[in-house]
Amino acid sequence: MKKKFWLKLLLILVVLAAAVLLFAGNYLVDFAIVREENVEKDVAPPAEISDEAGNIMAENLAAINAQKEEWLAETAVEEVSITSEDGLLLKGDLFSGDEDSHRWLLAIHGYTGQRSDMQNIASFYGVQGYHVLTPDMRAHGESEGKYIGMGWLDRKDVLQWIDFILERDSQAEIILHGVSMGGATVMMVSGEELPENVKGIVEDCGYTSVWDIFADELAYLFHLPTFPVMDAANLVANIRAGYDFKEASAVKQVEKSSVPTVFIHGSEDNFVHTEMVYEVYEACTAPKELLVVEGAGHGQAYQMDPELYFSTVFDFLDRECF
Repeated sequence: MKKKFWLKLLLILVVLAAAVLLFAGNYLVDFAIVREENVEKDVAPPAEISDEAGNIMAENLAAINAQKEEWLAETAVEEVSITSEDGLLLKGDLFSGDEDSHRWLLAIHGYTGQRSDMQNIASFYGVQGYHVLTPDMRAHGESEGKYIGMGWLDRKDVLQWIDFILERDSQAEIILHGVSMGGATVMMVSGEELPENVKGIVEDCGYTSVWDIFADELAYLFHLPTFPVMDAANLVANIRAGYDFKEASAVKQVEKSSVPTVFIHGSEDNFVHTEMVYEVYEACTAPKELLVVEGAGHGQAYQMDPELYFSTVFDFLDRECF
């Protein structure tokens, strides 16, 4: 009798533990990648930026915004769309460049962002005559989708946006430039079979893998261990969203890449920790360059030192890509 009692108790405890883990996994998936839940949220500690750095960025950003507004005022824009492999309507803006130019920028925004977020960076390409395409990623902005792809689902969407560009210009020379989740996205794209028209990639503060960034967030936001909570969330994500956090690895993708790539990060990034850029840079087998901007937090590298940022980017593109 006692043995049966203890076996039943053990079974009940196992079932309860499994139920708690599945509940936690489901909650984390809702919190992290379900569109309806993705409003403004505290996902990182406050950036430790000095007053001097803040003043420098504010001054630089004012000048960048002025350039952007002038470029927007002078540039024809067309709203465009594609349908993803899984049937989602994805929207974007297409900004016309010089008539005789075949250079294209495909600019990819970050987590919970939207296509207009990339206009500051896009303006630096636009004033050089590039055609610019800024899409809303799935489950962002005006694009359809319930689940945020964290770069992994988005890599397939970017392949379709590349095809869209090639339908417009068969001689297109395409640069992919992404920030944060967009940086992870373009790295994840780099490991796919790409047309020769994709000439270069610029990744800014992208993460090593979806597993790694969510594990960091789990520790910061909930003070929970990776095992077994992340494993439960990963199981739920596989079932509901159709992708695996460990498989969604920028590191593994850049190992397969042959596309010249610039890796950029801020030295004070406490969201996608700066250590991550060294890991993806070392893993990349293509021609590459690394820029770590001193004093910059997450996504702030171009604001901290726009001259260094864009001279590094365009010098690399001219040297390695065109």
